[in-house]
Amino acid sequence: MKNRISLIAAISIGIGGMIGAGIFSILGVVAEASGGAMWLSFLIGGVVALFSTYSYAKLGAKFPTSGGAVEFLSKGWGTGTISGGLNLFMWIGYVIAIALYAQGFSSYAMTFFTASPSPVLIKAVAAGAVILFTTLNMLGAGDVGKAETFIVTVKVSILVLFTAAGLFFIHPADLSPVHWNSTEYIFFGAGVLFIGYEGFGLITNTAGNMDNPANTLPKALYIAVFMVILIYLGVSITVTGNLSSSQILASRDFALAEAAKPFLGMFGFKLIAIAALFSTASAINATLFGGANVSYMIAKEGELPAVFSRSVAKGATGGLLITALLVICFILFFDLAGIAMMGSGAFLLVYAAVNAGHLRILKRTGAKAWIVAVSLVLCIIMFFILEVYTYRKAPEAVYTMIALLIASFITEIIWQKFRKKNSQNGGDNTNSGY
Repeated sequence: MKNRISLIAAISIGIGGMIGAGIFSILGVVAEASGGAMWLSFLIGGVVALFSTYSYAKLGAKFPTSGGAVEFLSKGWGTGTISGGLNLFMWIGYVIAIALYAQGFSSYAMTFFTASPSPVLIKAVAAGAVILFTTLNMLGAGDVGKAETFIVTVKVSILVLFTAAGLFFIHPADLSPVHWNSTEYIFFGAGVLFIGYEGFGLITNTAGNMDNPANTLPKALYIAVFMVILIYLGVSITVTGNLSSSQILASRDFALAEAAKPFLGMFGFKLIAIAALFSTASAINATLFGGANVSYMIAKEGELPAVFSRSVAKGATGGLLITALLVICFILFFDLAGIAMMGSGAFLLVYAAVNAGHLRILKRTGAKAWIVAVSLVLCIIMFFILEVYTYRKAPEAVYTMIALLIASFITEIIWQKFRKKNSQNGGDNTNSGY
């Protein structure tokens, strides 16, 4: 029973995965796209997320495993190249997201010690954070859930305080449609910030450790997404109501903390920095948990080597340790700025694939076809909107994502051929380390 996930813990993991580094680092980017209508971009992104939440709730209730979307893709598309390639692509997305969260954690941590930290020090602290939370994940799902509940309680409390105090000081004129950018750019903003919602899928990774997932999982999904939408709306209205568009752009890397200065001063700036630390920490924690389960399930489906699903140390699978190692490699050797812009696009593509596969097995889940179809269409539309915007701003990010997607399918094809050849030669083709 130690490793069981409660409703509150599942909600906390979802909120931790959603309100991670995103809201603290992408506000300036979203404001650049949508202007004073930033709150509307957050609402649009939330609506898209809610439709996918319905699909995930139905799939998770029917197929409650620790694999989440890995299981959904396999059920919808069958175990083969399509599901395998998409699963590998999703896992890479988790690895990149964790690396981004770790770097965000390190950057905010350094503000308490020095105004000009060296790049080496930032990377070292980021790698240390990954090691710390990998160790925590080794203790078991129950401890991850407890830690996530504590972390989420602290950061949500700070964000609620920020919003409640800030709403009394907003300048209504700054929220006027006069300051909104065109409709096209409002949707661009919604596409960019979708990475702030993608973490709800992590809740489905807890189903394997959940009592009565058919009832608990949908509740956790809907409660987490609704809570995050409300928090995002409150935060975005507070920011745009206290800072002009030019002020937001001037402080785009720390717009949320800057927005606290008009009514809370430097105390507010530091308070938001603390919230950022808790947010990025919980995002690392929750996404490591989900990423490890994703790689475990991919291996269980025979789409990765068996080492990913074997227990190698305490409660750690090979998947957890390999995921952590890859994250550290990304931190140490890669500039993630361009790839980060494609995080939303990668998850929109995966969610679209999950919805498309769901349409093939509607009779098994009992879901309403029109809701799943609308979710699919919304994901595809938002994906192409985001691609257009990203290509205008950073075309290399588009090329990188395409390269990672192609590499995922090539790797899957090579691995499947290797397994087939090994089987024909009489080798052990079973993943005995499940």
